Order: sequence, then structure tokens, then C-alpha cells
Amino acid sequence: MNRRYFLGAAGAGLAALHIQALTGCSTSAVPAVGATGVGMCDWNLGEYPNPDLISLAQEAHLEGIQVSIGTRPDNIPLREREVRRKYLELGRKHGITFHSVAAGSILNSIPLATEPQSAVYVIDAIEAAAVLGAGNILLAFFGRGDLRKRDEEGNLIERQEGEFKSYALNDENVTRVVEALRQIVPRAKDAGVIIGIENTLTAKQNLQIIDRIGSDIAQVYYDVGNSWGSGYDVPGEIRMLGNDMICEVHLKDWNTSVLGSDEGMVDMAACARALDDIGYNKWLVLETSGRRDRFLEDTRANVAFVKETFVMA
Repeated sequence: MNRRYFLGAAGAGLAALHIQALTGCSTSAVPAVGATGVGMCDWNLGEYPNPDLISLAQEAHLEGIQVSIGTRPDNIPLREREVRRKYLELGRKHGITFHSVAAGSILNSIPLATEPQSAVYVIDAIEAAAVLGAGNILLAFFGRGDLRKRDEEGNLIERQEGEFKSYALNDENVTRVVEALRQIVPRAKDAGVIIGIENTLTAKQNLQIIDRIGSDIAQVYYDVGNSWGSGYDVPGEIRMLGNDMICEVHLKDWNTSVLGSDEGMVDMAACARALDDIGYNKWLVLETSGRRDRFLEDTRANVAFVKETFVMA
């Protein structure tokens, strides 16, 4: 048994024990290691985090939800035992898996690089992931948490690597993030939960950061829309990272909410070929809400598109 398989199995087993303790029964909602499905970020489902959105996910033909830990310091619902219990009960009822827990908007406004309290939200996410059976957590680095360097006028410092873009790093903030995650990695390891880093950096830059963290518990949470919009070689980056360094993938486009549309800028077929090449066998997560007042129609269409375009287990 390899180390990564062991970590995943340990996480699933720990989660099952938590679920049994919370609900008084075992569960089949925890996916087998390596299971693949189509999920969605809860912020695309509606006002979040909210377990009452689980039935909507089922109605939209989704198989999983990426659950947010909370949105601000006074709104961290997943700390509460009863909220966790409700997620688990409704997840079983509607056949929805919680494949990931996100510390997203809260870290974008209270960055891990500059605000010491943000480390608590990362630990909150790890603990919630262990209970919900999630294999990874997403740590976001956008907005105030962006790790790219800016010039005196506030503009990003752009570099060029061949035909593709790159951006200078804020080295001081990157070092602070590395040091914080080095301290948090042992908690994630004990819980069997992968730490997924999502940002607007290149794959090469992310690999350098992960190398400094010094643990394969830290991986890349890859977003094809963000990376394509940043001018990166997305298929090449996916192949560079490989299956072992990508914990999960966000799917979205920029000019359209309907994946595969002629209006889109992301070559989803090229992304699908790259993921197939690396043997990707994890969750594909929609980060799109569809057109206004057409959530169900567009989400069902997006789920069908993903199942047709991407290789599913």
C-alpha cells in the first residue's frame, strides 16, 4: 500500500468513525478511495454554508458538494456538532458526498500570509473535513490573500515564459504561508486530509512552494478557469503536476456559465485529455451557477457535459 493510498484510507476511516459517533450508525456516504464524481462549490448553490441546499444539489444531478467552513469570524457553522450532523443526515438521504471543505472567502479577506487568526480557520476546515468524510480542504489565495507581487502603483508584475505568462511572487507572504502550513501539516496528516492550495500562480511556482512546505499532504487545488484566464498553459500544467500533486479540480469558464459553449475561452477538451493522460481519478467540481434563473437547467447540462467530455471512473 503506497503512502498516498494510506492517507486517503486513513481519512475515510476516521471520517466513518466520526459519523458513527455523531449519528449512531455507520455510513455508506463516504466514498471509496479513488472514487470520482461531479460536485459543485456550495457558493454556487446559494447562500452558504447551508445544509438545506443539499436537496437542490441532488435535483441538479450533482453527486457532491464542496462545503465552505464559513464566511467570516462570526459565521463558522461547521464548528457546530448539530450542523455537521445535519449535513451527514441530509447527505445520506439525497445521495450527496462532501468531497472537500473550503476555507475560501474567509481566507481571501483574512489572509493566511498576514493574519495569524486565519490559521484557526484552516484547522476548522481540517476538523470538519474529517467529520464529513472529505478527502481534502481548499485554501484560497485570492483578493487580499493573493501571493503575487505588485508594483508601487498596485499593478501585478508580469513575466513571460515563452508564449505563456507568469507573475512575480510576494516572497515575504509566500514565506509566511509556507511557515504556517509547516505547522498545520501534522494535523492534516493525522486526520488523513490533504491540504489543497488554490491560487493564481503557475504550476511551477506552486510546486516550489509545496517543496518548501516539505510534505505531500500539501497539493494543488487546480482551477482550469483561473489558470486559463491568467494566461497559463493549462494542459501543460496539468501534465507537469500529475495526478499525485492535484487533489481536486475546479471547472469553470469566463465568458459563459455553460461549459463547452462556443462563447467559452477554456478548451475543456484539451483539459480533459490532459487529465486523462495523468490518470486523474478524483472529483471534478463545477464552480458555476448557470445563467440567471436557469440554475437547474444549466447545471444539469454542465453535469452531462462533464460526464461526456471527461473520463469518469
